[in-house]
Formats: sequence, C-alpha cells, structure tokens
Amino acid sequence: QVQLVESGGGSVQAGGSLRLSCVASGRSFSSDHMGWVRQSPGTEREFVASINWYDKSTWYADSVKGRFTISRDNVGNKLSLQMNNLKPEDTAVYYCASSRALLTPRRSEEFDTWGQGTQVTVSS
Repeated sequence: QVQLVESGGGSVQAGGSLRLSCVASGRSFSSDHMGWVRQSPGTEREFVASINWYDKSTWYADSVKGRFTISRDNVGNKLSLQMNNLKPEDTAVYYCASSRALLTPRRSEEFDTWGQGTQVTVSS
C-alpha cells in the first residue's frame, strides 16, 4: 500500500520554527517529484513548495519564499519542510504529496498522491 505519512506539526508562536517530515512507503518515490500543500478551514488547498526528483530543484509559493526550505532524501524516501519565522497566516493542515508527472508541480492540483496531513498552528 502506497503511503505518505507526515509528522512534526504542532503549535508555536509567531516567529518560531517547525520542521515537518514525510516518510513514503509502499514503493520507491525516488523518481517522484515531491512537495507540500496546505489547507486552512474554508479555503482550497494551497501549494507551498515542491522539489524535483532528478536535480532537486525547488519551487516555493511567494508567501513562504525565504522562510521555508524543502529538502528530500531519496535513499530513505523522506521529505522535509523547514519552516522559520512562522506567521499566524501559516496556520493550516500541511500535506505531503507526490507526482509522477513530467514537470515539477507548482500547483496543488498537479500532485496525485497525498498524505493525511499534520496540523500547524501559529499564534500571534
């Protein structure tokens, strides 16, 4: 069974940091583009970041650029998201996602496999 399992969410004050992790299982994800998407109550899923499977080039939403860093470990089928200088508007459920498409995803709908999500809450 293909699974993406997130961890590392929690509650922090504005300006704080969190590191999210995702472990993929069920098959190798070394040839998948990977990424993070988030969703707040009453809103659609929002693209956060993605990383190319081959050259590890990265893409970020403008709202997180300079504060978040995505990375991957293909050997361990692991994906991470380091989140610094968190803001209340970063509060959301964060989903790990993967894609086997040709191009690295830059929109949430371009991913095809999803984890269950982990809650991140940032208080002011």
